[in-house]
This record gives sequence, C-alpha cells and structure tokens, in this order.
Amino acid sequence: MIFVDTHTHLYDEAFDADRDDAVQRAVDAGVATMLLPDIDSASTNALDALAALYPQYFRRMAGLHPTSVKADYEQELAHVKSRLFAQPSSFIAVGEIGMDLYWDRTFEAEQREVMLQQMEWAIELDLPVALHIRKAHNEVFNLLREMGQRSYRGVMHCFGGSVQEAHRAVDMGFHLGIGGVVTFKNATMAEVVKATPLERLLLETDAPYLAPVPHRGQRNESAFIPVVAARIAELKGVSVEQVAEQTTENARSLFRL
Repeated sequence: MIFVDTHTHLYDEAFDADRDDAVQRAVDAGVATMLLPDIDSASTNALDALAALYPQYFRRMAGLHPTSVKADYEQELAHVKSRLFAQPSSFIAVGEIGMDLYWDRTFEAEQREVMLQQMEWAIELDLPVALHIRKAHNEVFNLLREMGQRSYRGVMHCFGGSVQEAHRAVDMGFHLGIGGVVTFKNATMAEVVKATPLERLLLETDAPYLAPVPHRGQRNESAFIPVVAARIAELKGVSVEQVAEQTTENARSLFRL
C-alpha cells in the first residue's frame, strides 16, 4: 500500500534528534510522499533544508499560518509572496493559511486580511490551499462566500467541524484532511468521516501534533498514517487498501503530485 501524508511538520525541532530515522520509518510504513506546510519566516529554512535533503519524499508549500499573524504581518506576507512568485512551480500549495481564534481575537481582522490575500495568490497561481481553521468555521465560510468563487481547490486541514460544515466544505470544492483525531473517542469526527465520500478525504498527521491512538500523548510522526487509514476503513466499512488507494489518488489529483 502507498500512502500520502498531506500535512506534516517533520522539519520541526521536535525531530532534531532523529529526523532521518523518522523519515525512514515513514517510508517503511508505505508513506511515499509527505507534504510540508510552512508556518512563517522562522520555519522556512528548516522546511527547505528537509525538502532539499529528501526531494524524492517531500513537497513544499508556502504560506503564513494564522497564529503567526502579528503586528509584523505585512513583512511576513512579503516573505510568502517572494517565495511563491519567484518559483511557483516549486510549490504544490499555498499553506498553511486560514483563521485561528482559539487563543484570542487580537489579530482577527489581520488574520482575515492575510487569509484573503493568500487565497487570491493561490487562485492567481492556480495552486490549491491548505486551510487551518480553529474556532473560526463561520468566519472562514463567510470570507469564502464573499470572495465569490464558484468552487475552490484545497483541503480543510485537520478538519474539526460538524457534519453540516463538512457538507458545506465539500460543496465548495474542498477536501477534508483527516488525522489522528479520528481515532479519539470523538463521535463528531466519526460521523463526519461516515458522511463524507472517500473521494473527498485526505490522510494527514500534522506531526508532531495529534498522534493517533494508541500513540496519543506521544510525538506524532508520518509513520502513523496507516493507523489513521485503518480507522477510516473501519468507519467506512471498506478495506485499508481501498482507503490507501483512494486517498492517495485524491492527494495526487489535488496537489498535482
């Protein structure tokens, strides 16, 4: 079986002691491709270094994470723009971008402006987006509606919304990124997976965060993707092989891998 981890931060300092081993464990588990979303200018060098070291396994995104939207957001946006427009073919998506109102709403207006700008760049460059949404589904859906596009290309990463919001996202053209949370005792996520066509699901880890059961509480890594696939297979009543095949095809189609 071949898997794609559509959202992993293996360049994070949490892997500094054993990054090469973590990459090998992922490959041994059948994870043939891993997509690297960016956070901000402080993470770019580490991301680029990992992608350059293992170009056969990693593909890059460029974007400004909503929790990195601070007073200097214009400088950070300029950094993203310089990367995207210098070599757009080097990136498979704009991400991760979005809105995160979980901690506070100090920069809510700026987060909205930053997401909108990066969405417009993605449309201009014909790239999909990787959306990070936390406690902000209504705000993001409203922004997308105001943009007026008939359909969007992208993934709502680490999807945490309701079944109704899942339907709304799919109707807008989005895929749903499903990770370790689906293995938790979370009835909503189980219902979301059951209610969403397999053709609209993507596998992800968000490593080093949100490790699946039985690794919950530990550092997450891309090698755990088969655990997520197995839970989806159980919920959908299909084989793990079918989940692997369809989600890999979904990733390849969306990100043009």
